[in-house]
Amino acid sequence: MPHQDQDTSLRHRLGRTLRTPIGVTALTACLTVALVAVFGPVLLGDQAARIDTDAINQGSSAAHLLGTDQLGRDIAARVVVATRLTLRLTLLAAVIGVGGGLLLGVAPAVVGRRLGRLITATVGVLVAFPGLLFLLFLATIFGVGSTGAVFAVGLAMVPPMARLVQNLTASIAGSDYVAAARILGVGRFKLVIRHLLPNIAEPSVLFATQAAGGILVAFSGLSFLGLGVQPPEYDWGRLLNEQLNRIYVNPAAALAPGAAVVLTGLMFGLVGEVLAQAGGRRAPQTREATPQQQVKPQDEAAPDGDGEALVRARDLRVTFPGGRRAVHGISLSIGVGEAVGLVGESGSGKSLTALALADLVPHPGRVSAGTLRFDGHDLRADPRLGTELAMVFQDPMASLNPALRVGRQLAEVAEVHLGAARAQATARAVDRLGAVRIPAPERRARQRPHEYSGGMRQRAVIAMGLMGEPKLIIADEPTTALDVAVQQQVLDLLAEVREDSGSALLLISHDLAVVAQVCERVLVMYGGLIVEDLPVAQLAGGAAHPYTRALVGAVPTMATDPGTELATIPGRPPEPGETGTGCPFAPRCEHARERCHDDAPELAGFGPGRQVACWYPVDAVSAGAPDRATSHGAEATS
Repeated sequence: MPHQDQDTSLRHRLGRTLRTPIGVTALTACLTVALVAVFGPVLLGDQAARIDTDAINQGSSAAHLLGTDQLGRDIAARVVVATRLTLRLTLLAAVIGVGGGLLLGVAPAVVGRRLGRLITATVGVLVAFPGLLFLLFLATIFGVGSTGAVFAVGLAMVPPMARLVQNLTASIAGSDYVAAARILGVGRFKLVIRHLLPNIAEPSVLFATQAAGGILVAFSGLSFLGLGVQPPEYDWGRLLNEQLNRIYVNPAAALAPGAAVVLTGLMFGLVGEVLAQAGGRRAPQTREATPQQQVKPQDEAAPDGDGEALVRARDLRVTFPGGRRAVHGISLSIGVGEAVGLVGESGSGKSLTALALADLVPHPGRVSAGTLRFDGHDLRADPRLGTELAMVFQDPMASLNPALRVGRQLAEVAEVHLGAARAQATARAVDRLGAVRIPAPERRARQRPHEYSGGMRQRAVIAMGLMGEPKLIIADEPTTALDVAVQQQVLDLLAEVREDSGSALLLISHDLAVVAQVCERVLVMYGGLIVEDLPVAQLAGGAAHPYTRALVGAVPTMATDPGTELATIPGRPPEPGETGTGCPFAPRCEHARERCHDDAPELAGFGPGRQVACWYPVDAVSAGAPDRATSHGAEATS
């Protein structure tokens, strides 16, 4: 049934496109050329081959529309008959060029890194070589004749086609759905057929059809130079060569084959444009690469000290080549059913921390940890993504494959992770779409992501996470790209999912209002470190770290006086890899003292259910209480 719907949709779009002026023109041109190629040799073959010594080199007349050649053969009939051979050789060369270009284009995305770089470099060198010289070089190697010309022209098209496909696949290969397919163990061949080629089909087809026009011109050029079709066969290029010396005597005879080349080349371009419009998809836009790596484990007390923590991480680090450390040995825990917010400026390490928990850190990042456990399991030995752990990204269009139906993508999760049969998985996908309040889920399951609104796409991604039985949902900026009304719907949906399933939630956001509405506890990150851990009820007025206070002060509320100047944080956050001897926030902190620049504070208890990494917490400074630095010095003296 889905295949029938897909075919119907494609036929509908193609029919609608063919009713446009460009569609009508392309269809008319194709039918005309096809009829001429099929019936021309049958109807005019004898006339084109008949030698008449009494009619040598005659001009245009009623008997001979374009005149005759040096053997008295009808030139118009020969132009019509040459259509079949010209098109056949052009299409053969196009198949060689497109096929070779696709093979070399997708190869770097599926073969090993070294071989992929070698292929990319080779294609780059060939593209840099002048195309005409490369064509003549190949024609010399393969020799004179139609067979050699086919291979020469076809192989000359391979480098530009391969370069286009390489660029397209490079952008697609970094998408979330491709990374997910790799994690699911999808083979290389299936990865290419199912995920890469469908998403580059439109620009590739458009390029191939337009390149076919160039192939026609190149092939005709070789025949014109005497390197292509040889007598007694003839194509448009050879006819142009034969009549060029009579262009001033009988210009129609020389211009007719040239006009046939130009008009047929335009037809190829129109066909490509029609197919591109009928495809109904634009080349996909992608986010930066997502993930895939490894994590490690350890233990820590549950959030409130009672019960077993669902997630326990200690000394979690994410590093990149060159010694750049994006996450600096943080420790955290998430209780069963607990909602925890992770906040901080861009670049503070929030998303990488979440990706490390989901085993999705992008190459070449490396993850290490003293402990990293989920529901009592070592995530390094037993990843739980797709079954008990769900990930919701901020850009659902990068998480959903635009070439596949939404229901099929959801069903694939159940098939791979839960071992469900295809029919069962499809039924569960429809059920999960209904669970996230997508109307008419059966119909929507047969649609593609571009047919969904932004809010519905985000709901579909949440539904994908619910295909298993998640105990933890990691939501990375799930409302960033949505308007306020839809944001509220998504937040209500997450709350409803938590209530129904008992799942814990790790919500990553830069919007403190969203975190305060959804979460019970807040982790504040700065420079790859957790600088404060506090209950959400104390976020607005009881934050102890100066950075947390500054974040809260930068957010206006309904009670904020319109004339009040919002708090700002001077300076800039540290870049990944920047290291120092003191507190990473010290250069921007108004409370910083000498100790802050010399020693880095560790995350330590600061009252019931609270932790802070600061030598001089704001509460202690404002109340005149002993600060941690003084207490530490007193203990050392005693």
